[in-house]
Amino acid sequence: MPTLVESALAAAGSSTADALAELCALARIPSISASAEHVREVHASADATAALLRSHGLENVRQLRVNDSHPYVLGEWLHAGPDAPTVLLYAHHDVQPPGRLDRWTTDPFVPTERDGRLYGRGTADDKAGAVAHAEAVGAWLSANGSIPCNVRILVEGEEEIGSPNLEAFLNAHADELRADVFVLADAGQWDVGVPGITYSLRGLVGCDVKLRALKGPLHSGISGGAVPDPVQGMARLLSAMTDENGVVTIEGFADDLIAPSAVERERIVALGGERGFAAAYGLLPGVSVIGDPNAPLYERLWRQSALTVIGFDAHPIKGSSNQIVAACTARLSFRLAPGQDPARVFEAVKSHIEKHTPWGLNAEVTSHEGSPAWTTEPTGWAFEACEEALEAGFGVAPVAMGIGGSIPFVGPFAATFGGIPALLIGPEDPYSRPHGEDESLHIADFASLIRSEVYLFQNLANARR
Repeated sequence: MPTLVESALAAAGSSTADALAELCALARIPSISASAEHVREVHASADATAALLRSHGLENVRQLRVNDSHPYVLGEWLHAGPDAPTVLLYAHHDVQPPGRLDRWTTDPFVPTERDGRLYGRGTADDKAGAVAHAEAVGAWLSANGSIPCNVRILVEGEEEIGSPNLEAFLNAHADELRADVFVLADAGQWDVGVPGITYSLRGLVGCDVKLRALKGPLHSGISGGAVPDPVQGMARLLSAMTDENGVVTIEGFADDLIAPSAVERERIVALGGERGFAAAYGLLPGVSVIGDPNAPLYERLWRQSALTVIGFDAHPIKGSSNQIVAACTARLSFRLAPGQDPARVFEAVKSHIEKHTPWGLNAEVTSHEGSPAWTTEPTGWAFEACEEALEAGFGVAPVAMGIGGSIPFVGPFAATFGGIPALLIGPEDPYSRPHGEDESLHIADFASLIRSEVYLFQNLANARR
């Protein structure tokens, strides 16, 4: 007779095609949380997510909101008993805007299979995480009628805009979320076929900088050479924020940064350097990797800060004429290393802008998001259970890794419940291009992730006993 976990694995394996169909159905919904024009679609995505959880046996499935938040979806199965651990499974159903449609090979909201991958916005980040959670729960319940753990699933609707209502949500629903360990399927793999356990995330500060010179645009021939161009002023201002290696040089910016420990630096160095990195991330021939030349590549990505200009408004090339524009705006995204306080960083950025804006241009700085970095030591009962589950699911030992991105949910949740273990796994690989054009998911690894979660429930129950 097969064991309970073998029965659940068989059920998961037989439903791979169904899991892919469920993911395609969710990915067709343009649940862009940053867009006021897509509020209806975000709610439709929450409805579809709730239906998905119910179809896999989750109970008491409901949609929750606080303040003016987009809907969170919460479901549970709590019949394993008081001695079994309670596991909170997290994902999010909102997505990023598609960006430039002409750079997608296929429609971003028409999921398309190609060469073993599924292309479409949200296929990897993070609707695959929500489906993987539901499938793993459903595999246990359909095969055995029970799960060895108590399970709660939370699928957020505003992660891609920085989880602005998260603190209020946790305060309002703490009892409904209480758990002994939580598992977030919003991280990634070390490589295709090689799983990862993420123990470090960078923080985030986002702001808009607007420089204004004029009440209205002027003829560049008549006034050029005397009237300052705010676009050139912005270029000078931005170039003064980093050195020739792209390292942030803003005064006081990194004063509270915590350097990696000797143990972590040894772990990072052992992972290697730039081999394969340029190809995986699509760098063009001759384009060099930037950052602190004295730091290993993955220390730059995980444990050092970075600046990216993610938006720029002046005048589009189409329709442009010989004029000096009145104003321009840049949207800046600062990734923060462990230790950096987002509020203090923003004040340092604001002070730098006030000090270095050229030609007396009027400068306006507006903050729009901020969250600190998160890091933990990947040891203990829950991490051991997760390592074993990933190795069983993928057939390869996982890599302990960091991610340069930010998941604001992790730190506040762990703190709310006394520092419970946070296991960050997920469907993304170095070729997934989350937030970019042609985002995609490796289909075989998606199946391996579901198998890993099936093992994980049993491993966590065994470890806790």
